[in-house]
Amino acid sequence: MGILRNGLMPAACVVMLILPAQAADIKPRVRELVTERCSLCHGVDGEAATSVYPRLAAQNETYVVKQLKDFRDGRRKGTMNEMAKDLTDDEIAGLAGYFSGKKPQSRRPSDPDFAAVGKYIFHSGNRYSGIAPCASCHGEAGRGTEQLPRLAGQHPAYVEGQLMEFVSGSRTNDKSIMHAVATKLTTLEMKAVASYIGGLE
Repeated sequence: MGILRNGLMPAACVVMLILPAQAADIKPRVRELVTERCSLCHGVDGEAATSVYPRLAAQNETYVVKQLKDFRDGRRKGTMNEMAKDLTDDEIAGLAGYFSGKKPQSRRPSDPDFAAVGKYIFHSGNRYSGIAPCASCHGEAGRGTEQLPRLAGQHPAYVEGQLMEFVSGSRTNDKSIMHAVATKLTTLEMKAVASYIGGLE
């Protein structure tokens, strides 16, 4: 690391010294947020306290960052607006990294025959009503992409609730494609797909 003749470090070197310290400081803050705020609904390990709340364990990091910023900035409406309103970008990134690194738990559907209906729709869609396979965007294993959410292992009740919000328009972000898809699903199809998704690992 070079020192200028006047005894001062170049600005770039100063920045390099500051950044690691900031990174070290964010870890205790993330731990504090998880313990005092996130765990109340999502659990310490992201497995959620009840089916009302989504499981965050192994959720795609970039997707979590986007959703938290959308809640913070008002693009997505819900109870999370209050929880996210004071989060910094660094805190959001830290939380996303924390939950994405957690190992998800696997759960079997209570009614395998019903879930099999959802499996067909998830992988093959419904050509009679113009429904595309869920897997075409969220992947054959339901693990999504950096931009699209992991669905595998999600609470069926939460998945069904989000589909209904896409239908009604009360989901205020990421709805351009999902509104068109969800409005073509029958109630039975929604429940079956949600059941199948809940059993994916």
